[in-house]
Amino acid sequence: MIRVTDTLSIDEEELEFTFVRASGPGGQNVNKVSTAAQLRFDARRSPSLPNDVAIRLMRLAGSKLTKDGVIVITAQSRRTQGDNRDEALERLVEMVAEAAQKPKPRVATRVSKGQKAKRVDAKTKRGTIKSLRKTIVRD
Repeated sequence: MIRVTDTLSIDEEELEFTFVRASGPGGQNVNKVSTAAQLRFDARRSPSLPNDVAIRLMRLAGSKLTKDGVIVITAQSRRTQGDNRDEALERLVEMVAEAAQKPKPRVATRVSKGQKAKRVDAKTKRGTIKSLRKTIVRD
């Protein structure tokens, strides 16, 4: 079990790791060793996540989310499979922890009477200035 928050944990059996060849510079070693880690986590069907957390997680995942609701995280900045695996897992844990935080409810605001009065006064002043301009131009 991977602990995300005090109340939320993810079972390791829900995670699927595959190792692929990393792209970019790295000499001859990059062409023969599969060190980049791809982590796949099915957020839509995960029994570990409550429904509201899963929905927020899928929204947060953005382009990392497939049509089937699977989050794919690729880590290739480190030199070893283990380090890249740990980095991908760390990114997933951060993403789930962020999704676990409930959003603050929106507080409706009202325009004060003073603000309404100022706006009306400004409009009437503009109207009188425009009407004065029209009368001066006509004469």
